Amino acid sequence: MTEPAFLAAVSTSYDTVADTYVERFPPSRLGPLGRAMLRAFAEIVLAESKGPVADVGCGPGGLTAELAGHGLEVSGIDLSPRMIELARAAHPELPFSVGSMTALDLPDGGLGGLLAHYSTHHLPPERLPAVFAEFCRTLAPGGHLLLGTHLGQDEHLRPTSGYGGHPVSYDWYQLPGERIAALIEGAGLTITARLDEPNPNGAGRSFAYFLARRPG
Repeated sequence: MTEPAFLAAVSTSYDTVADTYVERFPPSRLGPLGRAMLRAFAEIVLAESKGPVADVGCGPGGLTAELAGHGLEVSGIDLSPRMIELARAAHPELPFSVGSMTALDLPDGGLGGLLAHYSTHHLPPERLPAVFAEFCRTLAPGGHLLLGTHLGQDEHLRPTSGYGGHPVSYDWYQLPGERIAALIEGAGLTITARLDEPNPNGAGRSFAYFLARRPG
C-alpha cells in the first residue's frame, strides 16, 4: 500500500533534520511542568502494572530512556528511519522500531501506557480520530495515555525549513485544547488530568498535556 503523502513528508523531513536536532537539543527538553506530567504518568503506569509502554513518535529516544529510568518496560517507535538509527545508537539497551502511529504494529490491549509527546501535530485533523482510536486499541483496559501537544486556534502552518535551516515539507496543525480533548474522549478514552502551559512570553504557541485512561 502506498504511504500517504503527509506521512512521507514527515518521514523525509525528520530524516533530513535528525542529526542537527540531536546536536542542538538535549535528550529531554522538558520544562518543570512537562517533567512533572511525565513522572506522574510513569508512577501511575508502574503502580497499576497493566503492561509495557510505547513511546510513539520517540525521535532520538530521550524520553524513551527517561521512562526506562523510571522503571518502565518501554520501547520507542518513530516514522523517521534516521531518528531510529540515532535512538538505537544512543540507547542500545532499549528496543526501537520504525513505524507509524496511524497503524501501530502492536497487539490489541497489550500496553499499560502510551506516550505521544509532541508527535501528533503533523497529522491532518481529520486523521486524529482514527489515530486516537488506534492508541485506545493498543492500551489494556485501565491503561494510560499521555499526550503532549501544541495548541492553537485551528492554525495550519506550512514551514519550509526546520531545525538548523534544513528544508522540510511537513504540515503543522495547532488545534484548540477543547477540540483535542473531545477527540481523545471520542476515541473511547477518559481524560483524568489536563495541564495547559501558556507561552511564557504571553504570545505565540502554547502547550498542553492530556492524561487519559482506557476504561476497564
